[in-house]
Amino acid sequence: MNNKLWVFVGVLVFAALIYLLNPVLSPFVTGLAIAYMADPAADWLESKGLSRTGAVALCFAALTLVLTLSLVILLPMLMHQAKILIGLIPQGLTWIDESLLPWVQTQLGISLADIDWKTLWTGVDWSATTNFLSGLLGNIGQSSATMLTVLANLVLIPVVTFYLLRDWDKLVANIDSLIPFRHQARVRQLANECHQVLKAFIRGQLLVMLALALMYSTGLMVIGLDLALIIGIVAGLASIIPYMGFIIGIGAALLAAVFQFQDWLPIVGVIMVFGIGQMIESMVLTPLLVGDKIGLHPVAVIFALMAGGQLFGFVGMLIALPVAAVIMVILRHVHGGYMDSDFYHPEATTQDNKAAKNAP
Repeated sequence: MNNKLWVFVGVLVFAALIYLLNPVLSPFVTGLAIAYMADPAADWLESKGLSRTGAVALCFAALTLVLTLSLVILLPMLMHQAKILIGLIPQGLTWIDESLLPWVQTQLGISLADIDWKTLWTGVDWSATTNFLSGLLGNIGQSSATMLTVLANLVLIPVVTFYLLRDWDKLVANIDSLIPFRHQARVRQLANECHQVLKAFIRGQLLVMLALALMYSTGLMVIGLDLALIIGIVAGLASIIPYMGFIIGIGAALLAAVFQFQDWLPIVGVIMVFGIGQMIESMVLTPLLVGDKIGLHPVAVIFALMAGGQLFGFVGMLIALPVAAVIMVILRHVHGGYMDSDFYHPEATTQDNKAAKNAP
């Protein structure tokens, strides 16, 4: 009983330290996540004859190349589409004023006040908003503490990732050696299940998000939608929450299609793109890449994201779902132990005791 109490106290102290140190944990948590994801690639390169340090350096070079190419290719396209989005807003407001509102009045018999949406849009004092944002960014830029934190994180994340990835196998072996011998089998089984869940989520779910972003962007480009790339990427990222990517993506794409084309045929095309994408996700991508190992309810997903963001900010949102998946594995074991316990089946324990007493 005393040992269990000490374990409980240790867990509480560890959780308190994590909470108190969360302002400085961001680079370490980010480095840990990157090292965990890159470890299989480093192990494969090491099996091909490279030293561990050489394998880690090659992984870093590949990651840097991918990030650089992504920024060089995607960033200008996204900035161009952001300008298109700003330009489409007055057209959309004009369409609402000249087409949508008269149609609503005709169909529903509702008398709507004449609203000049285009004038409303152009009459907004955007210079005040620009000045406010400029001032806000200027204050942030002048904050030496903020700038130092950002620079420190940019320096620390690669350093932490390098050392964690280089010594990953040693760290895992050292942690394994600390497990009491009588609990090793159970803890290793639990750790293996957690690893399988994390692998299914990190590698599977990220591949699903990437595939959906590619499908949605390509399909919307075929239709001719100007905002195809930005809508496809947002829909792919939002698909981390079940059905959220579909809802956000089709809603934004329909609005963009209405504003851009003001015709029914592109709207039908948008519905087909997201309908086919949703079917491919549910029937092919998710069963093939993720499976049913995670088992998180959509409400639990939303709560985990909000809780992670509240506790640890942006990094907390990034690690919220993997941590929630691991907690689900632990809770399944706790639930199984509870179902087999004497507390849940007191009558079985009583019968066993009576049988033991009556035995010769």
